[in-house]
Amino acid sequence: MSDQVLSLEDPRLRIVCAPIQDVSNPEFIRENERLKVALNVFRTERGFGRGIAAPQIGILKRFIAVNFGAGTYSMINPVITWRSQETFTLWDDCMCFPDLMVKVRRNFSISISFIDEQGQSKVLEKVSQAESELFQHELDHLDGVLATDLALDSQSIITRSAYEADPSYFHSQVDYVIQATI
Repeated sequence: MSDQVLSLEDPRLRIVCAPIQDVSNPEFIRENERLKVALNVFRTERGFGRGIAAPQIGILKRFIAVNFGAGTYSMINPVITWRSQETFTLWDDCMCFPDLMVKVRRNFSISISFIDEQGQSKVLEKVSQAESELFQHELDHLDGVLATDLALDSQSIITRSAYEADPSYFHSQVDYVIQATI
């Protein structure tokens, strides 16, 4: 049985998450497994999904699970250490509001430091645009920020059905389109 992803209205999504103190703590190990399973179940059921933050399943701690196609892994206590000045716009979506699309602005590239599941410090320098937008989205969750909070204007939140009815129109309004691949 997998964890249910919280919906947009759930107040737990607005809480700033606490850092992980010990990656060998049995409670954290169980929570980490729950998060990775939740991402994998979502990917299996929906055919897409590259990342999930712990608060999305009600775990109010600073870690995320990601899968760019080569397996699911967790990033613990991630911090953005650098942001490019260059930005781009995209229609963002979220497991917490799967029926909406939100036009947001993100940094083209970021650098990020984190702890891996073995407790080792890691740094990803100047990640790709696809990784950058995903990491920014997931790390926002750790601070209680949702894509709906970052909508560019009042016309920047639409239904997924409207988006899917005329993707070319909506793609023409942004600089980047997420490639939903598994």
